Amino acid sequence: MGERIAVLVSGGGTNLQALLDDPVIRPSIALVISDRPDVRALDRAATAGVPARVIEPDGDRTSLSRRVADVLAAEGIDAVVSAGYLRVLDGQVVGAYPDRWLNVHPALLPSFPGTQGVQDALDHGAKVTGVTVHLVDEGVDTGPIVLQEAVEIRDDDDWDSLELRIHEVEHRLLPRAVRALLAGQLVRDGRRVTIAEAER
Repeated sequence: MGERIAVLVSGGGTNLQALLDDPVIRPSIALVISDRPDVRALDRAATAGVPARVIEPDGDRTSLSRRVADVLAAEGIDAVVSAGYLRVLDGQVVGAYPDRWLNVHPALLPSFPGTQGVQDALDHGAKVTGVTVHLVDEGVDTGPIVLQEAVEIRDDDDWDSLELRIHEVEHRLLPRAVRALLAGQLVRDGRRVTIAEAER
């Protein structure tokens, strides 16, 4: 397909691994960017032979965004996937990839945005949470929704048990959305996003 994808990570990289394990997506993953050194996600990239860069924040979102934008441009990146990336980048980088930047979030947006979606759902006493894959805009988890799936919150759930079931859904939904993006099947009409059927 010729597409070059950058995957942005901050931690263990289980969603990155789900993308690397997908034979359709793997050839397109050209770069992994982490905002932290010594995270498991970087080990996963190295094992897969994917180049990786660490771009640590310096306290200024504009500076971080500019440095990420420069690397993406220098590497000829066509699309971006945030897979557990815990930074909000500004319009100078997000705006360069309109409808070409996906994020996976561990809640049913617009409920429980931000970096603590799993714990926030537990603290709120919610009975249902889930997973959202959405297009990225300049807000915090505010972009148009591509895919969602609910996950029941059980009475005996804690963070670990709930996150485990959420991860299982993330590892299915994110690759599905990325495959659709690569195939040119994401169709946006305002805030509505659909996945077009593949041509036969």
